Amino acid sequence: MSSIHPTAIVDPAAQLDEGVTVGPYAIIGPAVKIGAGTVVGSHCVIEGRTTIGRDNRFYSHSSIGCMPQDMSHRGELTELVIGDRNTVFQYCTFSTGTHKEQGLTRVGSDNWIMAYVHLAHDVVLGNHCVLANNATLAGHVHVGDWAVIGGLTGVHQFVHIGAHAMIGFQAHVSQDVVPYMTVDGNPLAVRAVNLTGLKRRDFTPARITAIRQMHKLLFRQSLTLEQARSEIEALKGQGGDEDVQLMLDFLAGSKRGLVR
Repeated sequence: MSSIHPTAIVDPAAQLDEGVTVGPYAIIGPAVKIGAGTVVGSHCVIEGRTTIGRDNRFYSHSSIGCMPQDMSHRGELTELVIGDRNTVFQYCTFSTGTHKEQGLTRVGSDNWIMAYVHLAHDVVLGNHCVLANNATLAGHVHVGDWAVIGGLTGVHQFVHIGAHAMIGFQAHVSQDVVPYMTVDGNPLAVRAVNLTGLKRRDFTPARITAIRQMHKLLFRQSLTLEQARSEIEALKGQGGDEDVQLMLDFLAGSKRGLVR
């Protein structure tokens, strides 16, 4: 049985699985679906066409599934889809998508999202990410798995952030951040490989060696991007092939240029 506080307002058309907990004064709209074990804190508003998976925790006063903050939006039916086991702290805002892409904002699973984080329309957030307080992702931003985004960081529209990247405190991110790197400063720059994160995730020495080589080729040898890509391709077969391919795929898909 779901546990719904008597002061909460849950539309009869909303679909809540067994074990959902809804706190005081929360509001849940008619097109909302919430998976088993999810906890909705007090004063949260969950609206729009929003689908939430299992065992998520939303702390108080968050606005989830709100209308896109996009002046071209004309009320089209768009969606927000959230995976499992995410922790979302106070005063976060997640928008639904727009007609400019697939009409979908997507949040993966096992993310740790601190207070006052904003995920704008059409954002795609991967799995196991950490977004510190007041991180703001503009429309169409894509974030790979295991990325860490520091507090008070703003990410420009259409920017892509690669898997296992780490972005420092109060960064202004207007270009793509390649996988596995640590970036910070103003202007933003690549500082090093995110070794601490990789070791915590049990990357083998061979994988780390390949990533260090890619860092050197991209950022330390004054190569053009095409030259660096060719040299990275040549690393295949030496260990770390999955990381080499991930990097090549990211570079091929980059549209805004790279933080260097």
